[in-house]
Amino acid sequence: MPEGLTMEKRWVLKQKGDESLVSGIAEALGIENALAELLVQRGITNFDEAKSFFRPDLSQLHDPFLLNDMDKAVDRIELAKAKGEKIMVYGDYDVDGTTAVALVYSFLKENGFQNLDYYIPDRYSEGYGISFKGIEYASEQNFALIIALDCGIKAVDKVQFARERGIDFIICDHHRPGDELPAAVAVLDAKRLDSTYPFNELSGCGVGYKLIQAYAQKHNIPFDTLYKYLDLVAISIASDIVPIIGENRILAHFGLKLINSNPRAGIESILGVANIVRKTADEIKREGEDKGLIFSRELTISDMVFVVGPRINAAGRVESGRNSVKLLVSPDMETAVSIALQINDFNTERRTLDTQITLEALDLIDRDKKLRKARATVVFNPNWHKGVIGIVASRLTESYYRPTVVLTQSNGLITGSARSVKDFDVYDAIDACSDLLEHFGGHKYAAGLSLKPENLELFKERFNAIVSESITDEMLIPEVEVDLEVNLNQIMPKFLRILKQFAPFGPGNMSPVFMTRDTVDSGHARIVGKNHVKLTVYQESVRSAPYSGIAFQQGEKFDSIQQGQSMNICYHIEENEWNGVKSIQLNIKDIRFSDES
Repeated sequence: MPEGLTMEKRWVLKQKGDESLVSGIAEALGIENALAELLVQRGITNFDEAKSFFRPDLSQLHDPFLLNDMDKAVDRIELAKAKGEKIMVYGDYDVDGTTAVALVYSFLKENGFQNLDYYIPDRYSEGYGISFKGIEYASEQNFALIIALDCGIKAVDKVQFARERGIDFIICDHHRPGDELPAAVAVLDAKRLDSTYPFNELSGCGVGYKLIQAYAQKHNIPFDTLYKYLDLVAISIASDIVPIIGENRILAHFGLKLINSNPRAGIESILGVANIVRKTADEIKREGEDKGLIFSRELTISDMVFVVGPRINAAGRVESGRNSVKLLVSPDMETAVSIALQINDFNTERRTLDTQITLEALDLIDRDKKLRKARATVVFNPNWHKGVIGIVASRLTESYYRPTVVLTQSNGLITGSARSVKDFDVYDAIDACSDLLEHFGGHKYAAGLSLKPENLELFKERFNAIVSESITDEMLIPEVEVDLEVNLNQIMPKFLRILKQFAPFGPGNMSPVFMTRDTVDSGHARIVGKNHVKLTVYQESVRSAPYSGIAFQQGEKFDSIQQGQSMNICYHIEENEWNGVKSIQLNIKDIRFSDES
């Protein structure tokens, strides 16, 4: 760990809402005040807003023509169809890009477009976003229109290069634009400074969905026919870590319903290779009713983040992202399973690589006193695999909790990924180094960049200086944001049943964290796995029932727990299922003992 800093977490209890507002919502909905408090924290102040929150409806989606240039985009696609022009659907090699390409390509193909193909740039020879190589290929193959998804907002020179070759662009992006917009036929991006769209946090695939929604709307294609694409949007929302609020919450809600009830072959095959399979006939019979779920448990956003997303990503990290699109548009299970098995092998290889490189990076930091003292981490090794450095950056941020940039060398350039800590805008810090960079892009908490080797040391110095000047000591301590303090006797089955309806959880609507004081273990705590503690806690002061709990990566606290020390705990409330029996489990994020200050 950095000298002078501690990895002990700080607990921040959210401010309570107006008492009259909380009690009014509790009475209107027939729920207890604690749950009403959680709703108020999420900006819900009346019955109608609560109804919309608990019962999302696709009719609440915004008119796609509110996006700047949407009319121009639809007109250009219509022209391409009328003239029989070749259309290239172009997207980045990550989950957001490949799901977006699969969505737009499938929709156009199913609606009479014949001169159609898709293109995913090679991570190693072309890099992120639109490439000159891709445009040259489009020119050689006589494509007249490129629809770029999840990329292109800063590709001013590339779009001009295409125009000179008679190729038009429609850009569907969700990243921050630069000072100049590309000279495309249409630039669909709600982060444009002149944007008139009511919601600016769509994923790249979400922008693609708005494009097909607009085309369908103009051509009287029933809106119901667009439902089958929502699985792709939900996966992109989860994997790109965009806020699950507003339109994203609606799209994710219905996308997850589709995945749970009728997933496309490609997604079901990914789940299958991860050993998440359909229910057996006996399971369905035992439940006694069809609940619209075909899997042994309900799949959530977490499954998209940790199971589906990494496997879709693995193809682009280790081989070609084109395989991921091929999987997602597979017409049958036989084809899909064959590709999914191959992609799963890529994922296994990816995990081996990222583990190895993470260990090398941690060793590099450990041996460098100056780096250990720094308030930012910048590490470089020309031999590291480009496909996993973003994952490695995330792992280093978890270990050292500082803004982190991991760099390697590819095609004569230094290229890298950046990750940040809560409340620190790493994109702005990289933007302040833009004169040293060849390319950069991204978000507040994650970004990518490339630079010439001769600028490496200058970049390291300036990035470290910028972070040091602007980051606070508090930002360098991991935070547990506590939604609400409760007693254990408040956690009843009805409480959990309503709490589950707050899902889908994610940024902007995180699974609530609760705090309870003065709990003790029942005396049966044990270490499970490498460093996890399985325990059973109760709160004597309110004579609560005992609750099963799991404290991941907190084995160092086992002795104090076993000795019966009084604990304040922060936790998520979850439903655990074992041998068909469901029970409440506390997923304990942090523990403080009564003798701690």
